Amino acid sequence: MQQIIINSTSELPSAAKKLLAACPDKKIFAFYGQMGAGKTTLIKSLCEVMGVNNTVSSPTFSIVNEYLSEKGEKIFHFDFYRINSEAEAYDMGYEDYFYSNAYCFIEWPERIAELLPPDFVRVNITVKDEIRTISANNN
Repeated sequence: MQQIIINSTSELPSAAKKLLAACPDKKIFAFYGQMGAGKTTLIKSLCEVMGVNNTVSSPTFSIVNEYLSEKGEKIFHFDFYRINSEAEAYDMGYEDYFYSNAYCFIEWPERIAELLPPDFVRVNITVKDEIRTISANNN
């Protein structure tokens, strides 16, 4: 398990690099944490480190945003907070994304727990006294 402590937002690029380096062969990352823990902010840093030039924002209403890295790799950013059932993920064709060999960064994965591929990285973000701890482990 990889554990990264973040004391300020200035440390996010370094944390993003460490997270990607700890999981070099992984493409599916599921982010767990309370509302306001920093899931979207960490994903923004991951995308910046990967060379995404687009504006990275939470796909709260669209459910998924697509970005392109400087290497031409597709990155899909999901926010499943607003879905009411796993059937909605089926309707949007989640399999096409998860099994595309593209990077997938998933917020609120607990809403689609049964649909997650078996080989994903579980990223837990905990907050205590404004200090964030990122713990990542491969399933």
